[in-house]
Amino acid sequence: MDDSPERNKSLEYMDDSDAAEKPCDNNDMWGERSLPMKEFYPYIRCSLCNGFFIDATTITECLHTFCKSCIVKHFFYSNRCPNCAIVVHQTQPLYNIRPDRQLQDIVYKMVPYLEEAERIQMCTFYKERGLVVPKPVVVPATLPVKPQKQKQKDLMPQSVFTIPPELDVSVMLEFVGAEEGIENYKPLERKYVRVSGEATIRHVELFIRRKMELSPNLQVDVVCGEHLLEQCQSLREVRNTMGENALQDGMLVLHFGIVLPGQ
Repeated sequence: MDDSPERNKSLEYMDDSDAAEKPCDNNDMWGERSLPMKEFYPYIRCSLCNGFFIDATTITECLHTFCKSCIVKHFFYSNRCPNCAIVVHQTQPLYNIRPDRQLQDIVYKMVPYLEEAERIQMCTFYKERGLVVPKPVVVPATLPVKPQKQKQKDLMPQSVFTIPPELDVSVMLEFVGAEEGIENYKPLERKYVRVSGEATIRHVELFIRRKMELSPNLQVDVVCGEHLLEQCQSLREVRNTMGENALQDGMLVLHFGIVLPGQ
C-alpha cells in the first residue's frame, strides 16, 4: 500500500474564518450562531493521519471512523481498533468495516474544495503510473452521454454477500434464566453469531460481556448440553466433541448463565 496516492491534507491549516460560514441576520433572528471549524475536528478528522476524512470508513463493532486507506493499512499489522483496541475480527478485520457515505458527504460540504482537490490528486496518481482512472474519479463530460442499454443478464439479481470460509461455525447463544429475569439483565438482541472455529469459549465470554455490558465481578458460565465448558476450548473442538446432540438446525447451541456476587 506504499504506492497509494497521498491524501490531500493541505486544507487542515485553513483559518476558521475561511471554513466557517459568517453569521447572517436570519441566523441571529432564529437564535442560531456560527461555530469555528476547529470545534468539529474531532468528528470530521481521522485519528490515524490527523487529516479530514477521505473515503470515510466505519468499524461496525465499535463505530469508530477513519480514512479508508488509513484503516486498511492499520489492519495489515493489527486486528484491533486504533481508538478503543477492541478486536474487530480474529483473522479478517476488513470484513467488519463499511463505507460511511453520509459522513463523507458532510465532510465535503464542510471543507471547501476538499472533494475537488482529492479527485484531481487521484487522477494524477493513476495517470503518472499509466493506470486506468477508476470511473468514480473521472471528471464528468460536459456533453450528455447516452446511457447504454443493459444486457438482460445484468438485470438478474446477484448475491451481495458471501460468507467467508474462515467463519465455519454458527453459534446460538441462549441466556439461562432470562425468562424469570436476572436483575436487570436481558437476553441478547442478536443471539445468532457466525465465527471462526478457532475461537475459544473465552472469546464467547468476552463477546457476551461486551454486548450485555457486564461488570468484571460477574461470572459467566458457558454450557453445552450438560457440560460446563473450559475457557481454552475452541468452538470447533466443542462441536466435534459434543456431536449432533449439540446442534440445532446446524448451529452449535451454547447456554450461558450469569453468577451474581455472593451466589
